[in-house]
Amino acid sequence: MVNRFLSIACFFLLLSCHTNKKVQGGSAVNSGKGLKDYYAAYFPVGVAVSPYALRSADADLIRQQFNSLTPENAMKMGPIHPQEERYFWRDADSIMAWADRNGVRVRGHNLCWHNQVPNWLFTYNGNTVSKEMLLHRLKDHISTVVGRYKGKIYAWDVVNEAISDKPDEYLRPSPWYQICGEEYIEKAFQYAHEADPQALLFYNDYNEISPVKRDKIYRLVKSLKDKGVPIHGVGLQAHWAVNEPSRGQLDSTLRRFADLGLKVQITELDISVYPKEHTARARRAEDADTSFTPQKEEQQLEVYKMAFELFRKYRKTVSGVTFWNISDRSSWLDNFPVRGRKDYPLLFDRNGKPKRAYWEVVKF
Repeated sequence: MVNRFLSIACFFLLLSCHTNKKVQGGSAVNSGKGLKDYYAAYFPVGVAVSPYALRSADADLIRQQFNSLTPENAMKMGPIHPQEERYFWRDADSIMAWADRNGVRVRGHNLCWHNQVPNWLFTYNGNTVSKEMLLHRLKDHISTVVGRYKGKIYAWDVVNEAISDKPDEYLRPSPWYQICGEEYIEKAFQYAHEADPQALLFYNDYNEISPVKRDKIYRLVKSLKDKGVPIHGVGLQAHWAVNEPSRGQLDSTLRRFADLGLKVQITELDISVYPKEHTARARRAEDADTSFTPQKEEQQLEVYKMAFELFRKYRKTVSGVTFWNISDRSSWLDNFPVRGRKDYPLLFDRNGKPKRAYWEVVKF
């Protein structure tokens, strides 16, 4: 009789455990888990932010989902160093303070770029500066900014988008290149390493899935590595779309950069619901329908699912994935390539709720 009661008790205990497992497994949305938790064994998951976002309702979503921040604009050369003798620290400092309070790491973005750069850097007394003066100014800028956040920023995008988009041209003919030649790239990494020897230093660029541009990025990064320049990885911006990359494109891209023996980080991920266009253009009649249709949702879902499958496949190389903006409420793609055409490129909708693509990304 005792054995019979014990058997019945054990049956109900097992049934209870089984039921609890089913409930827990089906209620991840209420579990408090975020992207950072699902990918804890793989890589940090980050997001680009403004100081305003960290003071808004988005702060709770950021805190729950991400464990890495990238200042979207606050640390770029123009915003943080508008005049030769003046730095503007408020926005960058506020992001750093929020990250410190919440135990979130920070990627610095960026130290040397041809965009959002103040004109004073390239002139002196109305004339173009010499190579020596420009390198001196670059060193002063990098030493000051990196030095201010030494030990607090774990990785920097040191040089951004130095490769030309023209198939027959290697480096972009920016003022940096026109005045200093290719040497400015090496010097930027040298100055950053001197300012914080512990920080990981990345070269960052877009359109990395294009075989032509990919080979040029590879050539540049390999040449820096071969010269002993302190470079630790390559950042792939990953501004993709529902029609690209294909699995083969992305797999070959990740494999190619893995061959360098350096780390790869996905630094500015978003997936447009419109076919990819690389240049800005005027609005056309077909741009009128900006609804997030089931078809667009399904296409985007498949690209996100495939991308994260490959990120996991290359987990020994991919050391971070960062989204460019937080939710579909606001994205730079709302105004590029077509100004005012609403896009839906992220994993959270305009209300900050996970989209179907989110669940495909975390279901593994």
